[in-house]
Amino acid sequence: MTETRVRFAPSPTGYLHIGGLRTALFNYLYARHTGGKMLLRIEDTDRTRFVEGALENLLKTLKWSGIEIDEGVMLDEEGNVTEKGEAGPYIQSDRVKAGIYDKYVEKLIDEGKAYYCFCSQERLDNLRKQQKADGLTPKYDGLCRSLSLEEAKERVKNGEPHTVRLKLPTNTDISFNDRIKGKITFNTNDLDDQVLIKQDGYPTYHFAVVVDDHEMGITHVVRGDEWISSTPKHVYLYECFGWEAPEYIHLPTVLNKDHKKYSKRNGDGMVEDFIQEGYLAEGLINYLALLGWSPDSEEEIFTMEELADQFTFDRVNKTGAVFDVKKLEWVNGHYVREMSVEDLAAAIKPYAVKAGLFGEDYPEDKLILLAETWQSAIDKFSDIGELAKNYYIADEDMEWTEDAKEAMRTEDAHTLFDAFIEKLEEVDEVDTEFAKTVMKKLQKETGIKGKNLWFPVRASLTGSVHGPELVNAFVIMGKDKMLNRLKYVKENFR
Repeated sequence: MTETRVRFAPSPTGYLHIGGLRTALFNYLYARHTGGKMLLRIEDTDRTRFVEGALENLLKTLKWSGIEIDEGVMLDEEGNVTEKGEAGPYIQSDRVKAGIYDKYVEKLIDEGKAYYCFCSQERLDNLRKQQKADGLTPKYDGLCRSLSLEEAKERVKNGEPHTVRLKLPTNTDISFNDRIKGKITFNTNDLDDQVLIKQDGYPTYHFAVVVDDHEMGITHVVRGDEWISSTPKHVYLYECFGWEAPEYIHLPTVLNKDHKKYSKRNGDGMVEDFIQEGYLAEGLINYLALLGWSPDSEEEIFTMEELADQFTFDRVNKTGAVFDVKKLEWVNGHYVREMSVEDLAAAIKPYAVKAGLFGEDYPEDKLILLAETWQSAIDKFSDIGELAKNYYIADEDMEWTEDAKEAMRTEDAHTLFDAFIEKLEEVDEVDTEFAKTVMKKLQKETGIKGKNLWFPVRASLTGSVHGPELVNAFVIMGKDKMLNRLKYVKENFR
């Protein structure tokens, strides 16, 4: 049985998108499920869109996600870009320099399956405008198809700017079987004579992808369904060379909440943004796996190994899947709750510092207590800034809920505030012992019980009548903060 070989082949045109990460993930899961290999190839032939640093970010993001590359471009132990494998180079610009594509394009030209095109960009632009005005689908009109090979080569020899186009047969059906969508057929009259080699000498995606997939032994092409309309050209190129085409699997589109494509152009879903927001790799990967694929069970939480064990393309949806941030937060929150308190404390610290809650020198014991207090509510690390802000912000910047305001304006509430202030002034600091016993003492001294006891105290200090363990809040806030807050409330809520 032939070994499964899949590839993820992004272009270094910016940070990795969520849709791209899902494509990489599905490639990886299928490779692991079948005991095959996953390759990473960099398709950088569009030099006009090249972004400095994008390649390094891509590799770091994949490594962060837990997607392991078996062959191709990767990071070494020192974090430097390197290549591994026998089918390289794995960066298309390096393959251009090595002359890998030259023999293949020459073969197509000599066999009459491709031709030189000398049309200027101005002519092509005017052609498209006219076709649109006439209600036609813009496509090349084949002006240069009729040139003799001898004349064309002479013009090339004389240095005339040119491209190379694929010569598609007229009125011919090209069919292929997609693993998810079934049999798909296009007629060549609806297709364009695709440019294979651009004026700068670089191959287009459509040419390079076929040559590279063939030379690298790719058995399954797993990519987004925006490439379906291009696939017949790829299939025809395989036929031209007499090569066996890989199996095609086109994944459903990732949609935003408006059911439009979740894309870079719309400002949606850069993986780097999710990393910066404090999502865990395990959470994001778990969620992405369920975005358009359903396991053979009712479970929703999976390790990477468990996903690979169950993954097949037979359970991938045919239609687009909506990216639901709330569902992602639910999944990610599961992994947050599985963290040790110490690890969570370390993870939330930079987010708390960034939010201005405290500085880098914040006491470790209070940081751990903060993590313990909010672990059940944190879905991503950046949540800590909003969840815990009332422990730290100035009293005049506080926002109280309506229920909190109501609880603080009762006669009992002000009795409690006076008693609590008295207790605080009796101690040098608020330690765990004080925090655990002070409420019982207040109840005993004032005779106030239940929600009439707890609601005003919680509301005054935290801004809400609901929330996590108050004992922890007392210790985190400390004596001075609590005193100032209670005095402020006394003066401003009557």
